[in-house]
Amino acid sequence: MGMNRLTRAVTKVARMIAIGTGATCAGYGAAAQAAEPAPLEIARQGYFFAGGSYYDTPDGRFMSGHMYVEFQIPKVQTQPYPVVMFSGGGQSGLNYMGTPDGREGWMQFFLRRGYAVYVLDQPSRGRSPHQAEVGAQTRLPVARVQQQFTAPERSNLWPQAKLHTQWPGTGVEGDPVFDQFFAQNFPSLASFPRQQELNRDAGAALLDKIGPAILLTHSQSGTFGWLIADARPALVKAIVAMEPSGPPVRENLTKGAPNWFEDGPLTKAYGLTAPPLAYDPPLAAPTDLKFVRQEHPDAPDLAMCWAQAEPARKLVNLMNIPVLVMQTEASYHAPYDHCTVNYLRQAGVKPTFVRLADQGIKGNGHMMMLEKNNMEIAEVAAKWLGETFKAKGKAAP
Repeated sequence: MGMNRLTRAVTKVARMIAIGTGATCAGYGAAAQAAEPAPLEIARQGYFFAGGSYYDTPDGRFMSGHMYVEFQIPKVQTQPYPVVMFSGGGQSGLNYMGTPDGREGWMQFFLRRGYAVYVLDQPSRGRSPHQAEVGAQTRLPVARVQQQFTAPERSNLWPQAKLHTQWPGTGVEGDPVFDQFFAQNFPSLASFPRQQELNRDAGAALLDKIGPAILLTHSQSGTFGWLIADARPALVKAIVAMEPSGPPVRENLTKGAPNWFEDGPLTKAYGLTAPPLAYDPPLAAPTDLKFVRQEHPDAPDLAMCWAQAEPARKLVNLMNIPVLVMQTEASYHAPYDHCTVNYLRQAGVKPTFVRLADQGIKGNGHMMMLEKNNMEIAEVAAKWLGETFKAKGKAAP
């Protein structure tokens, strides 16, 4: 009797999710069966913690700054380097392990293509325990999650928001898919500079343990990618930066029509990050780095960019690392990711910039790895990686 109740409960949730995504229950089941991929063949899986340090308090000795890492190694590992997946603000490794409407995630996508995959929770978030001494935490309320991630077209705070169509469901509270997604949002450290320091150190410790790897970053964690590559340039073989934290130097505040954008505070004293990056000529202090702002945006629906004052210093530890920056059509990053790309190029890095809409992949918001066409987007990243390592003589065996 208990098992029958459990079966009915599971069926009810499946029906709710099917309705929330606009499919009939029968249609959802048929589509799922038709698209059912072959079982994954995993040679090894497990978890560990990277980084962290002990410290003393009146209550005793504790640890902080450590990063939870979950890994899977495919039975047939054909790719030369593993993919290390970092999530963005308020998120965790769950972003890559599946979608809130029950589809496979990017972890499975890259495993099926022969990559070992490491998925992590940032220090002081998710399964990486937070200690009060590290600092205060903040939370993302429902309204902000809907505005920025799941239903930006309803608020229309930036010119491209109206193009958003790819979230599975309505994207608002009460929709079963939204409710699943909101349930996996976590409190974050209030200090973004402190987040960057902790993730830089734990990320470097992770690469020291597993060896050379590809960093896949998203949003907030874009800063971590630059910092880890700066700290361990020999161990970062490529960076896939999905709408990395930006724009450079100052925050971009979206306000809605008619004056869509406004400069926020200076949050990245080192251009792309708050903690130091290595420049050539070297910096004696962050104030040695001088910035200038565009007089006019590149297009009416774009924000004005900040750049280095010429002659520009070079990001010496990033210059030889292949970088892919991916931008969606409808995200709040659409007005300014080109500023990040321009900053990288001015500093001697050679990023590939892919606007997904130019590839015919349209309607996506910021949480591209969870949206209806998430696998199309993953294919773009996988194709670039394949071409990059083939050109470097590191094609899969």
